[in-house]
Amino acid sequence: MTTRISESARPSERRVIGNVLRGSIGNLIEWYDWYAYAAFTTYFAKSFFPAKDTTAAFLGTAAVFAVGFLMRPLGGWMLGRIADRFGRRFALVLSVSMMAFGSLLIAVTPTYKDIGIAAPILLLIARLIQGLSVGGEYSTSATYLSEVATPGKRGFYSSFQYVTLYGGQLLALGLQLLLQSILTEAQLTSWGWRIAFVVGAVAAVVVMYLRRGMDESESFQAETARSGGSGRQAGERGTVRALIKYPKEIALVVGLTLGGTVSFYTFATYSQKFMENTAGIPRRTVTVILFSAILVAAILQPLAGKLSDRIGRRKLLMFFGIGGTLCTVPIMTLMGATKQPVLAFLLMLAGLVIVTGYTSINAIVKAELFPTKIRALGVGLPYALTVAIFGGTAELIAQALKSAGHESVFFWYVTGCVLVSLIVYGTMRETSHSSELERDREA
Repeated sequence: MTTRISESARPSERRVIGNVLRGSIGNLIEWYDWYAYAAFTTYFAKSFFPAKDTTAAFLGTAAVFAVGFLMRPLGGWMLGRIADRFGRRFALVLSVSMMAFGSLLIAVTPTYKDIGIAAPILLLIARLIQGLSVGGEYSTSATYLSEVATPGKRGFYSSFQYVTLYGGQLLALGLQLLLQSILTEAQLTSWGWRIAFVVGAVAAVVVMYLRRGMDESESFQAETARSGGSGRQAGERGTVRALIKYPKEIALVVGLTLGGTVSFYTFATYSQKFMENTAGIPRRTVTVILFSAILVAAILQPLAGKLSDRIGRRKLLMFFGIGGTLCTVPIMTLMGATKQPVLAFLLMLAGLVIVTGYTSINAIVKAELFPTKIRALGVGLPYALTVAIFGGTAELIAQALKSAGHESVFFWYVTGCVLVSLIVYGTMRETSHSSELERDREA
């Protein structure tokens, strides 16, 4: 039996916008909680590790950051499966609940001085839980936004995933700037950093209740009607057995993600430590630079997403691939050598503008590859595996190479990852007008 959603039954544009906003605010808080860790690492690193050397302490927290990423494939599988079998809304509520618990655990964990080795262990547990949450959040929110978006505007609406992702980082950095202005360096290092995680935990609980009022996507409802139910009645929906029937699409997700995730985490997170430790720019100035550049990048996301609706996704991916391959080494080399805040800002912004070719549309491109019955898992699992292996270890590799005295090798490593993705972009087909999402609409 074929289930068709009539044009008259489709939600109004106002309703679509409301669903996108309610979905996005949860994504915003999820990523605030995730990036609060990166933003406040310079303050709490020595609270959880006994190292007296700053670089060594950063290396310890970077390792925990990387291990948190290792849970993202499990989260992508677990919550992707739940989303494909029980609904996008249910998975999104569960995801933000887990994030709230992880943030609260970081906020209340005593220091290494107080409880010894238990401190970094509890920090690790919290990041593992947050890794599960973020791994599932990406796939489910990408799927949800792509499915509730108006046909012909999917690139625009789906770009809000990275608007809110950047927005979460901006909130973390904005709170950092505020705390830097009202607390002393000693207070921030001693206890002030905990405020960021308390705020994140409380906000996540609020969002958990807001998400309970979201509409389920029509694509999922139609698929449920076609397959005869959800949960145990869902058959192969959301299973790895169903996913492996799409090997080409899985490979494309990996290739699409590789260069983008390494570049994104290089410019959006590692650059904070890079400007401070390598360029020698004062910490507060670095925070202002990072905040300003990411604010501009967030504004660019829907503009680029809307452009992709007109010219296609592949051209934007090619822009990122070519720009990242040619410009990463020069940008990072100059950034590490300058002490001029304005120049550092322009260099970082240049990197983020190039990465926008990937970030603004990566979610919708992946969603357009898979049918409804396997979309959340198909988007989430191969993406999360790639991010865990390459994105999550980017800062760890950079810090290790710096400690070994070969920091510039990292710039070439990033370039090589982008080059691999560029090759994939050059061989893939356009997805915007021949996608599984369009087939859903016609079904």
